[in-house]
Amino acid sequence: MSVLIIFNREPYGNTGVTWNGLRLAGKLLEAGQNVRIFLMNDAVDMARDARAKPEQYDQDLVVMLKDLLTRGVTVRVCGTCMTRCGMYKNQPCFEGAEKSTMPALAEWVVDSDRVLTF
Repeated sequence: MSVLIIFNREPYGNTGVTWNGLRLAGKLLEAGQNVRIFLMNDAVDMARDARAKPEQYDQDLVVMLKDLLTRGVTVRVCGTCMTRCGMYKNQPCFEGAEKSTMPALAEWVVDSDRVLTF
């Protein structure tokens, strides 16, 4: 089964939404699911090395995302959102995260058994 998780929110937005989505991705992967992640809107900052963990947070979401990459999760990042959203506009993704497009996201949605948004 394939699961697509779409993240939209700023990574450290005073909620645990993104953290919980990343945790779920890890558990789905452990359960043998094919997990793919697409970052759009302000969530694109999660794929940039420039995004540092704020002091008040105990979890580093960038590190969590990189760990999922090393475990085989494909991560794509909306190129248009990289240009117009987030604190680190126009800064590149870290290695392993692929700059992508809305048509590519549409293909993933059609090709997935489950689509979740955070």
